[in-house]
Formats: sequence, structure tokens, C-alpha cells
Amino acid sequence: MNKRSTYGILAVIVLVGVFGFEYFLEQKAASERFEEAKALKDATNEFFLPTSTTGQIVHHSGYSLSYSEAHEQAEWVAYELKKDQLSNANFKRPYFEIDKDIKTRAAHWYNYKNSGYDRGHLCPAADRKYSKTAFDETFLTSNISPQEHEFNSGIWNSLEQKVRYWAFKYDGVFVVTGGVLEEGLESIGEEQVSVPKYFYKVLIDNNSGQTKMIAFLMPHENSDRPLYDFVVSTDHIEQLTGIDFFPELEDAVEQKLEASSDYKQWDFD
Repeated sequence: MNKRSTYGILAVIVLVGVFGFEYFLEQKAASERFEEAKALKDATNEFFLPTSTTGQIVHHSGYSLSYSEAHEQAEWVAYELKKDQLSNANFKRPYFEIDKDIKTRAAHWYNYKNSGYDRGHLCPAADRKYSKTAFDETFLTSNISPQEHEFNSGIWNSLEQKVRYWAFKYDGVFVVTGGVLEEGLESIGEEQVSVPKYFYKVLIDNNSGQTKMIAFLMPHENSDRPLYDFVVSTDHIEQLTGIDFFPELEDAVEQKLEASSDYKQWDFD
């Protein structure tokens, strides 16, 4: 073997070693971020995370999610919106970034380009304005779903604003939201990101007295109907999605709250 061949082999070995070490450091950092965020949630009794049908739960500092590789988006995003987290901070919108903590690799934002759909936030950026880090995290592609613009800026936006109103009024609410993911959905982009026909949002108030719950199921189209027209039981959304939303609640409490579609305890004025 001549010197040139030897040097070539050594160069390949060095490159493999460098990339391998970088991959190790990246995985180590992701693991540390996961453990830090999980410790925060484990230490906070206000977090009621749903079950995952995919087995891929990721914790960020401002929200958690269960990622569906089959649909290239989260089946749910969950977070607590506290009264003292409501803010009018005017952070600069960052670029959308791939969520590196998704082991199966999150979809690229480019799938949405020229698709006719908005990159619809599941955890709204406006709900995470209490810190630049939390705000920027909402621009990870694991936190978006294809949404028609009129829906995203219309009835869905109205519901998001109402959630912030309730967070202020009730001293915080816990929110779970996502698209109803099922077989046969239209998809966009090379990675075939599913376009949900329905979106849901489930809230629980465990801070202002007697625990209460409310769930919304909205067709993926804009509407002039009042928000309470879209209230359904949490049980109904569980049947559609296969998700158990609040497994940490006592069984009797969970069964009673999830079976109800009564919205009278929630202020819609």
C-alpha cells in the first residue's frame, strides 16, 4: 500500500471519528434537554399530560408533544398557560426550524411552501411570550400543522384568544391541542404531511376552585358560529383520536368531567 492510499484511509477514519463524536454530543445534549424538561414537569402538579399513541413524547421548556411520524406532525401538544405567563412582549419572529429532538426526524418547513396552507401553530407563539426561548420553541416544525389561512386567522384564532382570556380569568389553564389524525387524509410536500379535517382543543382548569373541563372540535374551515357551538365531550375526542387526555385525574373525576359537554362554567362573554 502506498503512502497516498494510507493517508486517504487515515483521512476517512478521522472524518468518521469527528462526525461520530459530533453525533454523540448532539444526542447527549438532546438527552440532557429532555431530562431537564421532564424534571420540571414531574415537579409541577399542574401538568396533566395525555397518553401517546406513538410512543414518541418530547419535552421542551414551554410545551410537550407526542409526535406522529406517520402524519409528520404532533398528535397533541400540551402546556400550561399561567396567568403570569401572559405577556405582550414583541419578540422578532424566528425562522421555522426542524425539531432535532424528534428521533424519527420532524418534517421540514419546506413541505408547506406553495402548498396553499399556513404553518399553523399548535402551541401559539402568543402563549409563550414570557421568554424568548419559549417563544422561539413554538417555531419548531413539530409544533405546526397545515391549516387553511381563513381558518387559522379566523375561528381558530378566536379560540386561541379565548384560551388566553380564560388563563387570565381562572389563574391558568392546561391546554391540549392538535389535529385529528386518521388514515386517508390529504397530504402536502415530499414528506407527505397530513392535512387534518378537524382540529381539537381540550382545556382543564384546576386552579380556580372546582376542577372543570371543556373540549372543542372544529371542522377545518372558517366559521362565523359562536365558539360554544363547537363544544363536545372530551370522551368524543378520545374516541376519535385514541388519546387518553387526563389519566392522572382520579377515575371518578375523570369520568364525570370527560363525559360532559356542558360549557356553562366557562365564561364566553
